Amino acid sequence: MNVLSIQSHVAYGHVGNASAVFPMQRLGVEVWPIHTVQFSNHTGYGSWKGRVFDGPAIEELVDGIAERGVLERCNGVLSGYMGSADIGNAILSAVARVRKLNPKALYCCDPVIGDVGRGIFVRPGIPEFMRDHAVPAADIITPNQFELNYLAGLTTETLSDLKKAVSAVQQLGPRAVLVTSVGTKETPADSIDLIAGEDGRFWRVRTPKLSLSVNGAGDAIAALFFVHYARSGSAATALAEASASVYGLLKRTEEAGSREILTIAAQDEFVSPTNRFIAEEV
Repeated sequence: MNVLSIQSHVAYGHVGNASAVFPMQRLGVEVWPIHTVQFSNHTGYGSWKGRVFDGPAIEELVDGIAERGVLERCNGVLSGYMGSADIGNAILSAVARVRKLNPKALYCCDPVIGDVGRGIFVRPGIPEFMRDHAVPAADIITPNQFELNYLAGLTTETLSDLKKAVSAVQQLGPRAVLVTSVGTKETPADSIDLIAGEDGRFWRVRTPKLSLSVNGAGDAIAALFFVHYARSGSAATALAEASASVYGLLKRTEEAGSREILTIAAQDEFVSPTNRFIAEEV
């Protein structure tokens, strides 16, 4: 399996491609990473060094890969944070090029827009670009609950609300949706839910809530869900596998008291998760 992963990158720590690439490689996937930014560290530290690339820079790299005659062997494209509509257009152009050569290739879009408590944290115009262009082009999307609400134009306080929102977003184009960081009226205070929807059916995995705040977990679970979905063709299977791995990763991170997720130290969680969870149909 070959995946073109177009995301941000940091030299220190694990967000964007620095969080998504290694887990996929650990699962035996050949990853072709293209970085939309290259920073010293993630922006949560308050200061960083580095630069942002533009759409033409991304297109140039895709051109170079195409010149190797290998784009037809690309099984999927994964995207995350988009710093500008310019970069977004370059990503969608890459998706179209891959699909032209391999119609079976999948596009997984992690529609990074914002989060509960922080609100929208991307640049103006990006939320609309995600909703109007990126999400309709995707086969799979992996929003958190806040992002799902934005994309669907709905509020999700109950599981029933959430199902309606997933169905509304699927009308835009994606056939499989993974919703992360879910908390509804049915979610116990000491737990967090993940919900996957496909073909009118829904599955839930409920894991213990951990007391840590780190960056990059969403990038990891999007990558893992994408790989497991591409291999199994099942949203339920992908949900169970990805949630087990990321819970193990985060639990190990919490136990170590680390500010950065332990992508390397806890790498066995990607292939042999310590904890398993049942994907319950709801």
